[in-house]
Amino acid sequence: MVAAGRSREERWSLAGATALVTGGSKGIGHAIVEELAGFGARVHTCSRNAAELEACRRRWEEKGLAVTVSICDVSVPAERESLVATVEATFGGKLDILVNNAGQSLFKTAVECTGEDSARVMATNLESCFHLSQLAHPLLLLAGGGGSVVHISSIAGFIGLPALAVYSMTKGAMNQLTRSLAAEWARDGIRVNCVAPGGVRTDISSDKTIDPELVKKEMARLPMGRIAEPEEVASMVAFLCMPAASYMTGQVIYVDGGRTIT
Repeated sequence: MVAAGRSREERWSLAGATALVTGGSKGIGHAIVEELAGFGARVHTCSRNAAELEACRRRWEEKGLAVTVSICDVSVPAERESLVATVEATFGGKLDILVNNAGQSLFKTAVECTGEDSARVMATNLESCFHLSQLAHPLLLLAGGGGSVVHISSIAGFIGLPALAVYSMTKGAMNQLTRSLAAEWARDGIRVNCVAPGGVRTDISSDKTIDPELVKKEMARLPMGRIAEPEEVASMVAFLCMPAASYMTGQVIYVDGGRTIT
């Protein structure tokens, strides 16, 4: 999917592409599914919550979006393997886009975190990202030099925030995984990039366990004075998957209203 030689319409389209987006039933993942499908991609997504997933599937069907779904807890290796097998069967063995979006937050001070806490978040956020990328690699190869992987990280992987030590570890590691895979897979024609949002209006951002004083301080440091809408993150993901971004790889892009410059 190199941009050179393509028309403007082709460079800014995902028509005919196939995509797997994890955690697509709500929040950023939901917005990414709709954005990719809206640009013409066939999308498969997953969630642990069967009822939420089915409700989304019905809405997408009503909107005329080409989206299929399956239940998957990405923290479980066997379920990750089953997910990719389903995607392979659904798309005839070829995958153009993988978006590792599914994640879990943990708002606890470092001394309060248990081994179970850290193991759960590491498995969901980081191990799933690495393993799904491994599993998807053979399918992305069949994209003919146009495969694209996008990880959803966070500004917490770049700046220091209290009560987010374990979560921040997973996101910082995800940023470095992006660079390493990009260097390794460029020869395969697979691009790997990362989108790192700041505060986003999702279920996580409204979590009542978050210290309201921390939220107040963070808002005061935002040059744009507001948190993002999920669609504002999804649009960057879609761009990175398009032929228009064919020379971009190994990048961690902050979609944060300017938070990382303050």
